[in-house]
Amino acid sequence: MNHPPACSQPAATPLAGVVLPSAGRTGVEPDRAAERRTGRCQCGRIAYEVLGHPDDPHLCSCTHCVRISGSPAVLWVGFPRSTLTWTNPEGLPSWYPTWPTLHRGFCPGCGTHLISVADDSDLIMVTAFSLDDRGGTDPVGHSYRHESVPWMTTTLADAPSAPQVTSGSAV
Repeated sequence: MNHPPACSQPAATPLAGVVLPSAGRTGVEPDRAAERRTGRCQCGRIAYEVLGHPDDPHLCSCTHCVRISGSPAVLWVGFPRSTLTWTNPEGLPSWYPTWPTLHRGFCPGCGTHLISVADDSDLIMVTAFSLDDRGGTDPVGHSYRHESVPWMTTTLADAPSAPQVTSGSAV
């Protein structure tokens, strides 16, 4: 029987050295509850909530995102790191370091890729399609577009800070 070659990358491990909120706890003030978003993996073992408006929704076609997802790009969206709460007490993600300072969280049961955490960032990035409500997550950028597959054509949304054209006005 043929087996795939052993991976030379380190095995997925608990996220050492990166502090994330514990299940059921967050350091965010209650008045932001109206901006709550929930998400989960395919099997439901890992569930989370984040607070705030989606920040920097963008596609990424870097080698890591393409290989981890098995698709030509991943749609990432940022939220304040301090607002992340793991809501299913029975499940926490497993972590895989794709760079010395970047860690990816995924469900150890179904393999769903959920989150990316950079050591020096105040944002956590969640995969937009793990969110239950994807409103406001249309991509405004495409990281590593030059590495994307040649047949992929992407029309990006206007950047949230871009001037909006209204009927009868010129920009």
